[in-house]
Amino acid sequence: MSDNDGDTRPPTNRMIIAVLALFGLLIAAYMTLYKFGLIGTLACGAGSCEQVQSSRWAVFWGIPVSLIGLVGYAVIMGVALLGLQPRRFNNRRLSNALFVLATAGFVYSLYLSYLEQFVINAWCRYCIASAVIATLIWIFSLAELPRLRRAP
Repeated sequence: MSDNDGDTRPPTNRMIIAVLALFGLLIAAYMTLYKFGLIGTLACGAGSCEQVQSSRWAVFWGIPVSLIGLVGYAVIMGVALLGLQPRRFNNRRLSNALFVLATAGFVYSLYLSYLEQFVINAWCRYCIASAVIATLIWIFSLAELPRLRRAP
């Protein structure tokens, strides 16, 4: 997953992270549109999306959790795309930012999944998909760790 110092190919993990973040951004956008009342009902099928989205846990400090996800995925995607520029392949600050953002998203997704399971007692398939995406982004961000260990 990690690339060599002299490698001129873009870091594969960052390309994958950018694509995953795009999918997460689309899910979060859909949920945000619902939260702001811009779409009627959620197409959820067998899940309990509306129950989860109408719970008190769907808002954090007055901000819809879906909007936090939308911004988070957009930032992660932007950092990953920035890291695909050849002069930034081995940029330690960018590697650190990508790893920290991915870790924060992963931990927050764990927390939200805990709330769904043990507090709300309902599952939203979009939230599950977002948690899977956040987990995959975090896994692919582990390839940034060798870049952080290199001399500046």
